[in-house]
Amino acid sequence: MIAGNWKMHMTHLEAIGLVQKVVFSLKENELDTAEVVVLPPFTALRSVQTLVTGDKLGIGYGAQDLAAADSGAYTGEVSGGMLSALGCSYVAVGHSERRALHGEDDAVVAAKVNAALRHGIVPILCVGEGLDVRRAGTHVAHCTGQLDAALEGLTAEQLTAPGDGTGIGAGPGGGLVIAYEPVWAIGTGEVATPEDAQEVCGALRARLAERFGTETAQSVRILYGGSVKAANTAGILAGADIDGALVGGASLDADEFAQICRIAAGGS
Repeated sequence: MIAGNWKMHMTHLEAIGLVQKVVFSLKENELDTAEVVVLPPFTALRSVQTLVTGDKLGIGYGAQDLAAADSGAYTGEVSGGMLSALGCSYVAVGHSERRALHGEDDAVVAAKVNAALRHGIVPILCVGEGLDVRRAGTHVAHCTGQLDAALEGLTAEQLTAPGDGTGIGAGPGGGLVIAYEPVWAIGTGEVATPEDAQEVCGALRARLAERFGTETAQSVRILYGGSVKAANTAGILAGADIDGALVGGASLDADEFAQICRIAAGGS
């Protein structure tokens, strides 16, 4: 799975052009092999939905955030029900920028995971450590702690729920995706080595196995995010417990993003 997080970039018109260029740059078998997903800003979601469904494009889409509540007096918020009505299959939850810039703690992240699942949307749960935690050598405990808090009270069935075939709801990998994003490697040009990425991703899968069983742990896809580019994609994806990538800045360049997807699909 290769998911492009556009952050606060792209108008709805620019979004249409980017999706078209990415899809038309990839062969049908590449889109079948690698699940390609884009996470546009809220204002572009309707345009992306219309394009993808109207032209039957082999690409998925989702949102970058959602509200913990389903409705109410929450000015500026967007609910899971609204995203579901737009056909969103995925939503990022707990991204490091939301945690740092908007003060989202583990309790808020857990509430948002639950909100996504209530509406049949797969949360892409982001976990990761800052440079101070990495230097202290407590990064594995930090990330598994974030995982534990976000999944508190959930069942194995909720993490593996299959899609309903409508294009709305859980994707082919079940009801949860995890993205490990070392904060020190986001937008900095720094990237965790393949060994760094595998260490934490392996620990996350091991913790899933402890809590929910081996079968569930194997069904949950774990992505790496943090300065992913075509040049380092193959090395990152070689990790035994790494099932794809959450791509930031490189997802705004159609040629670069398509190349990342091509590499993930086994091409070059």
